[in-house]
Amino acid sequence: MEIGGLVVKAGIVNLTSDDRATILGALLWMADKLKSHQDERARVLWAAREKQALEADPVTHKGTD
Repeated sequence: MEIGGLVVKAGIVNLTSDDRATILGALLWMADKLKSHQDERARVLWAAREKQALEADPVTHKGTD
């Protein structure tokens, strides 16, 4: 998936009314987290959220059952 598609899929565009300054600010906040001592914790939390989202979305869920 393209990066822009991820922003749309996460609902960020709708939640911010496509406010590019807010979206960029949020991405910069993420970058700061990844540069901090909390980087591993953030990666684990974000990966878990991604897994939950994919499992909850029948269009993207490719179950291993």
